[in-house]
Amino acid sequence: MIGLFNEYRNTIRKKHLCNEFELIKCLKKDAAISSDLRSNAKQRAMDTVREIREQATPGLMEVFLVEYGLSTDEGIALMCLAEALLRVPDNETIDALIEDKIEPSDWGQHLGHSHSTLVNASTWALMLTGKVLEDGDGVSGVLKGAVKRMGEPVIRAAVSRAMKELGAQFVLGQTIEEAIERGQSQMRKGFTYSFDMLGEAAMTAADADDYFQDYARAIQFLAGHAVSDDIRKNPGISIKLSALHPRYEPRQRKRVLSELVGKVLHLAIAAKNARMGLNIDAEESERLEISLDVFEAVLSDPELASWDGFGFVVQAYSKRALPVLEWLYAQAEHFDRKLMVRLVKGAYWDSEVKRAQVEGLNGFPVFTAKANTDVSYLCCANRLGKMTDRIYPQFATHNAHTVSAILEMGIDPELYEFQSLHGMGEALHSILREKHGVGSRIYAPVGAHRDLLAYLVRRLLENGANSSFVNQIINEAIPLDEVAADPFSEISEGSPVVQLPSALYEPERINSKGLDLDNPVDLQILEQAREPFKNHQWQAEPLTATKSTSKKPAVWEVINPADMQDKVGAVTLASDEDTEAAINAAQNWESASAEKRGEILNTAADLYEENFAELFGVITREAGKTQNDCIAELREAVDFLRYYAARAQKLEQPARGIFCCISPWNFPLAIFTGQIAAALAAGNGVIAKPAEATSLTAFVAVNLLHKAGVPRTVLQLLPGEGGKIGRLLTSDRRINGVCFTGSTATAQQINRAMAGSLHPNAPLIAETGGLNAMIVDSTALPEQAVRDIVVSAFQSAGQRCSALRVL
Repeated sequence: MIGLFNEYRNTIRKKHLCNEFELIKCLKKDAAISSDLRSNAKQRAMDTVREIREQATPGLMEVFLVEYGLSTDEGIALMCLAEALLRVPDNETIDALIEDKIEPSDWGQHLGHSHSTLVNASTWALMLTGKVLEDGDGVSGVLKGAVKRMGEPVIRAAVSRAMKELGAQFVLGQTIEEAIERGQSQMRKGFTYSFDMLGEAAMTAADADDYFQDYARAIQFLAGHAVSDDIRKNPGISIKLSALHPRYEPRQRKRVLSELVGKVLHLAIAAKNARMGLNIDAEESERLEISLDVFEAVLSDPELASWDGFGFVVQAYSKRALPVLEWLYAQAEHFDRKLMVRLVKGAYWDSEVKRAQVEGLNGFPVFTAKANTDVSYLCCANRLGKMTDRIYPQFATHNAHTVSAILEMGIDPELYEFQSLHGMGEALHSILREKHGVGSRIYAPVGAHRDLLAYLVRRLLENGANSSFVNQIINEAIPLDEVAADPFSEISEGSPVVQLPSALYEPERINSKGLDLDNPVDLQILEQAREPFKNHQWQAEPLTATKSTSKKPAVWEVINPADMQDKVGAVTLASDEDTEAAINAAQNWESASAEKRGEILNTAADLYEENFAELFGVITREAGKTQNDCIAELREAVDFLRYYAARAQKLEQPARGIFCCISPWNFPLAIFTGQIAAALAAGNGVIAKPAEATSLTAFVAVNLLHKAGVPRTVLQLLPGEGGKIGRLLTSDRRINGVCFTGSTATAQQINRAMAGSLHPNAPLIAETGGLNAMIVDSTALPEQAVRDIVVSAFQSAGQRCSALRVL
């Protein structure tokens, strides 16, 4: 059976970045969803939407999103307020935040548009607040200023209260006790709940322990409310694995399995004893494989035998959704268990697409067209309908067509349930429960409003877009047949809806290729490619147009800074004679046309990518770079080559002559290549003096540039001490310009040397180190500030945050 599991996992991996349109064709072929079913589903959906629109009391969130969706500046301003306001401790900052978000917006355009008196009243309040906050001139301005000062406490109280009410629409309660109390009215109507204790990606072990205790306490409390003998009728809980471990990432797999599985098992046993369901929530695509590992490790424990409540969330927008369902079913069969599977559309779409583009992946892990995701969902639902002997499907959706199609599939209503988000889809799910006898569970976040950010952003992006069913359902301006459209008839099979990562900069140039270090396939490719260079020793020497005449050249031994027993190679240093010969032989590159120079630089970029294994090997062992650093280095270098190759043809000024390029140790390939590529593209000749600590990397790079076709007289390499070789180059009148990256002090020395010898028009292009100040005010979510700003800054070598001030 293990071999079969591996087969399932290999299938999952093959689908990760596969061609979206080929996959959709396969899904259509394999789904066996008939045209009659689709037609009936559309008619049923139209009838349902009509019924919802005729109701007098649509859900508040549907009403709100129609008026203040993500397509409006005012909607975005309100979301910013709701997310940040409740964290601010002082009145002065509260007033400033309110003014910043409310005053510039045009609230009047929304006045009286909504069906909800509450939304209209809120619009009046926001409009009047904005008028009061506007500044003016003369007597009017003075009066408004006076009203503003007198009115600030009132405005502050009103907006704060409104934001709390808005937050309450997303969060059922700030504690599990409050959530149960607030959920009583829905429970009396027959709804059940799955509680999500708000917890996002623990930053520290202490955070993870806190989240674990929150989950454990919630299960203990909910046990008193799990009174049915049927686990499906009792409340459940959803957990996020990233909240339970601060290093929940594929490259920490061994540590995660060692430290996390026991925690999840403890919670699962507690849920079993409480007669509850426990679902492992879906997260970003790069965490899917490790989530499956944790799920399997927990599921296999004998203590969970006879418990039908262990669940997993599958995202239909993932290209791997269907094979994941097959893997889960195989797991259930192997361990003789019954599982719960929540099928969702997916809530990380924007970040998944952006990450793939930023990292230069071969494709997207998710469908880019909404219709394709909807088709995937229905195909997965159809497959789940045939797995009910082992799996209890939980269809999470607010889309009338989706639920109508599932109803048309004829699955026994006792064998599955629908799910909705707290505050959304109540009218639709009431119809499902009352008219069709299908169970409905509300997915309800529980936690302090100040922790709302990540959840709020996902919900808004998922439901606030114009194409969202939640946004469309009560908007009578949208025809019924459009709201209830059959996604199979809208499948996108042509060009991608979103530009592929490789095409991001077309037509100017293709994007540099990336590697996904969270993908086992890419990791295996990388490890196999690097194997020949793990013990390789490079022998670097000056690469000049003439043979070195130095009798006794100095040689440096290069040792791996991370492993002092690892000899990386040796560097033969350039002598004074080598430097003189290089300057004498140097030629600019104006003999080649801009098109030819661009062609050669593009060839060099291709060679860089083809020889990634050697470049990674030398960068890692000489400069102490991590795998992430190596990928970033190579991609930046390749982007430099292709960018300057494209721009060379647009230059109108003649070349300056011979450039001396002096690069730093902390970006031994990227900055080194960027300096050279810019100078060469403009038709100049280059004498490159790399940092002493990373001369081997420079040697490998220049060899590739020569192989691509850059003449040796046009590009020469002089490894050596900066105080010696650098001084000779920057004070020689035959040098026409200097490009330098490094310390401010060294740049000043170079400037003085150039002033004494070089032509007055010779440029010094200097990029020097600096100190960055950072101010984080109380409106920021601390975890986001740490993860996205502080950590990111420190990962960029040479960038220091000298002053971190928190207000």
